[in-house]
Amino acid sequence: MPAPNRDDRSAMRPAQSSFTQRLARTAAVRPWRVVSVWLLILAASIIAIGSLVGSAFTSDASLTISTESATAQRMIDANFPESDRVDESVIVYSAEYTADDPRFKAVVAGLIDSIARNPAVVSVGNPYDPGAPALSEDAHGAMLTLTLGEDAESGIEAVLRDVAAADAAPGFEVDITGANTVDHDFAELSASDLTNGELKFGLPAAMIVLILVFGALVAAFLPMTIAIGSIIVTVAISSVLGQFTSVSFFIVNMITAMGLALGIDYSLFVLSRYREERLAGRPKIEAIVVTGGTSGKAVLFSGTSFVVALLGLLLVPDTILRSLAIGAIIVGLVTMAAALTLLPALLSLLGDRVNAVRLPVVGRDRPAESPFWTRAVSAVIRRPAVALTAGGLILLAAASPLLGLRTGTSGVESLPDSAVSKSGAVALERSFPGLLATGPAEVVVSGDVFSAANAAAVARLKESISADADFGPLEQRTSADGQFAIISVQLIGDPDHAQARRGLHKLRDELIPAAFGRDAAVLVGGQTAENVDYSDVINHWLPIVLVFVLGLSALLLTLVFRSVVLSATAVILNLLSVGAAYGLLVLVFQHGFGAGLLGLQQVERVEAWVPVFLFSVLFALSMDYHVFLLSRIKERYAQTGDTTGAVVHGIAATGRLITGAALIIVVVFAGFASGQLVMFQQMGFGVGVALVVDASLIRMVVVPAVMTVLGRWNWYLPSWLGWIPELHVEGDPRPTPATPADSTAAAASPQLVG
Repeated sequence: MPAPNRDDRSAMRPAQSSFTQRLARTAAVRPWRVVSVWLLILAASIIAIGSLVGSAFTSDASLTISTESATAQRMIDANFPESDRVDESVIVYSAEYTADDPRFKAVVAGLIDSIARNPAVVSVGNPYDPGAPALSEDAHGAMLTLTLGEDAESGIEAVLRDVAAADAAPGFEVDITGANTVDHDFAELSASDLTNGELKFGLPAAMIVLILVFGALVAAFLPMTIAIGSIIVTVAISSVLGQFTSVSFFIVNMITAMGLALGIDYSLFVLSRYREERLAGRPKIEAIVVTGGTSGKAVLFSGTSFVVALLGLLLVPDTILRSLAIGAIIVGLVTMAAALTLLPALLSLLGDRVNAVRLPVVGRDRPAESPFWTRAVSAVIRRPAVALTAGGLILLAAASPLLGLRTGTSGVESLPDSAVSKSGAVALERSFPGLLATGPAEVVVSGDVFSAANAAAVARLKESISADADFGPLEQRTSADGQFAIISVQLIGDPDHAQARRGLHKLRDELIPAAFGRDAAVLVGGQTAENVDYSDVINHWLPIVLVFVLGLSALLLTLVFRSVVLSATAVILNLLSVGAAYGLLVLVFQHGFGAGLLGLQQVERVEAWVPVFLFSVLFALSMDYHVFLLSRIKERYAQTGDTTGAVVHGIAATGRLITGAALIIVVVFAGFASGQLVMFQQMGFGVGVALVVDASLIRMVVVPAVMTVLGRWNWYLPSWLGWIPELHVEGDPRPTPATPADSTAAAASPQLVG
C-alpha cells in the first residue's frame, strides 16, 4: 500500500487525540494488520461454531428463583413415582374402525411397542388397561399417556418419528401433544422464523435500504460485512459460554437481529461521516481520523448506552431473558469494536473506491445538510410550542391503551395449525373434550394426610371444588408414607386463559384458605400456576429494571454531554416512545385492531417477557439515535455557541441517516413480526413501531421543539458537577463566545455549560 502523503501524516500527530481517534489512526495506518487480526478471529469463530454450537444451547426455560408452583413441583417429584406424571398424550383415531376392532388394537399395540423401546421414555400408558381405560365415548379414539425421563429433549424426537410412522397407517390419524412436543414446536418454529424472517426477508430488505442510502454498491456492502462478521463472532462466543452455563436457543435469534441492526447502524454513521469529510476535501487518513473523533466517538458512547440499557435484563431471574441480554450485549460490544477498528482499516484500503459502482439517481453526491430535513426542522422551530404540544398529545394518545395491558404466556393455541402439538390438541379435544394436555392444577397437601384435621380439610376442599363451575373432575393421590397428598383439579379452558386463571386464584385465595386455614402449608402447582407465577415474577421486576436502566442511562448521558437537562429530556422522550409502543402493542394484539390486516394474531395476553424485553431493547436503540443526534448538535454548538442553529444543523445532517438506520432495524424486526410465533410477532411489531415513532415524531419533531423551547437551558450543568471533563472532537474549535441574545439568557439563568 502506498505510504501516506505529507498531509495524511500531519493528521497522525495531533496535539490532542481521543481514544477513538487513536484507534482510527492505527487502523488507517496499518490496515492489513487490523484486517488480518479480524480474519483470524473470524476463522477461529467459524471453527468454534462448528464444534460447539450443537451442545451450546437449550430449549429449557426457567426462573432462577423459587415460586409456589416450582416448590409444589419439587415436592411432587420427590414424593410420587415418575410414572404418575403425564408429559405427552398420543391420540389414535379412526373414523372407520372402533377401538375394539383388531386392526385398531394392532396399531395401538405397535405404537406402544415402538415408543417403549425409546430409552428416554419412562412409561407408556395402555388405553386398554382395565384400571385406567382411555377410550373415547364414541369408541373411535384411544389415548396413550407418556412419561419421559431426563433426556426428554432428544427423546421426544424419536417419539415424534414413531407417531408419524403410525399416522401413515391407512384409515388412522395419530397425533401427539404435551409439554415436550410444545417445546419442540417452539424450537422448530423459532429456527424457521429466523431463516425465513431474518435471513430471507430482513437481510435482503436491509441491503436494499443501504443501497438507497449510499447509492453505491461497495458502500452498501461494507455495513453488511461488519454486521455478518459481528454475528459470527458473537455466536461463537455464545457457543463457548453455553458449555459452562445454560443458554437459551433464542439467543441466536437475538444475536442475528441485533447484529444486523447495530452492525449496519454503526457502519452507516461512520461511513457517511467519512464520505462527508472526503467530500469536504480532507485527505484520506485525516478524514478517517476525524471520523474516528466524531462518529467513532458517537459509536463508542452509543454502544456503551446500548449495553447499559440491556444490563437491566440481567437482573430479571429468567434464563431466556438473561440469554437474550447476554447475546445482545456481546453482539453490541463486538459490533462496536468492529466499527471502531475493522471499518477504518477497510476504508483505508478502499479509499474513494468505497463509492464504486454508483447507481443512477440515488448515487449522486449529497450535501452534508439535507435540504428536505433543513426545511422540515425549520418549520418545527418556527412554532416549537405548537409542535411540542401536538407531538406530546399524539404520543400520549398512542400510549393510552397501555392501561389495559394483560400479560401471560402463549399456549399451544397460539401455534399455527401445522404445528404437531396444535394438531394433537385439536385431536385431544375432539376425542376427549375438556381434557387438557398440559395437566390440571396440582394442590399439594403436606403433613399427616390421614389425621382427622387434614382429612376433614381435604374433604371440605374437594366438596367446594365439586360445587364450583370453574373446575372439572378432581382426583386424589396419597404418598406411600401418608405425608403428602395431591389433589389434581381440572381447570376449565386453556391453561393461560382468563377462566383457568380465575380458577387458580380462587383455589389459592379462597377455597384452600377456607378449607385449611390461612397459615396452612398447601401449595398449588401445575401449568396454569407456573404461567401465573412467571408473569408475577416478571411484572415484579419490570419497575426495578425501569429504574435501573433510566438511572444508569441518565448518568451516562450527563457524563457524555455535560448536561442534566439533555439527559433528563432524553430519558423522558425515550419513555414516551416506549409507552407508545406498549399502547399500540395492546391495541393490535389484545384488541385486534388491524391485526388481520397486518397478518398478526389476536390473543388474550401479551407475552409476559415482552414488555420488559421491549423496554430494554427499545430504550437501548432509542439511545443509539439520541446519542448520534446530540453528538452532532453538540459538535456544532461547540463551534458556534448557537443552540437553534446547532439543532437545525444536527437534524439536517443526521435526518436521512437516522431515518435510514431506523428503517433498516424496522425491516430486520419485521422479519420477526412476519413469523409464526406470536411472541416474535409481538417483539418484532413492538420494536418496529417504536422505531418508526422514534425516528420520525420524536427525533424530527419533539426533540427540535423541546430543545428550541429550552434554549441555553439544554446545556445546564450544576456547579457541583463541574468536575465532569469536556469531551472535545478533533478539529473542532473551542466554543465561541455566546451571541448577545444567548448572553442575556445566560445572565438570567443558573450556570450553563456549553
